[in-house]
Amino acid sequence: MINEALVRELLEAADDDSALVLLEGRAQVADRSALDGDDLRGAAVVLTRAELVDRLGTRYPAPQDLTLVATSLDDAVGKLGG
Repeated sequence: MINEALVRELLEAADDDSALVLLEGRAQVADRSALDGDDLRGAAVVLTRAELVDRLGTRYPAPQDLTLVATSLDDAVGKLGG
C-alpha cells in the first residue's frame, strides 16, 4: 500500500502540510486543504511532509532511507486493521 514512490512524492510536495493519507484502503499524497473536500472526507492522515523530513533528518535522504520509511509505514498501516 505505501511504497517508496509515495514517500518520495510526499517529500517532494511543495507544502509542509501536505500529507500521506489513507482512504478506503488506498494511500495517496494530498494537500492538507484537500482533506476538507468531499473527495477526501474521512481520510486518515498517516504522516505530513514536515513530519517526514523530521523523521528522515534531511530533505535529501538516500534512496534506501525512503525505502526503510515506506516499509515501516506500510507495516504500521497493515497492522491497523487488526
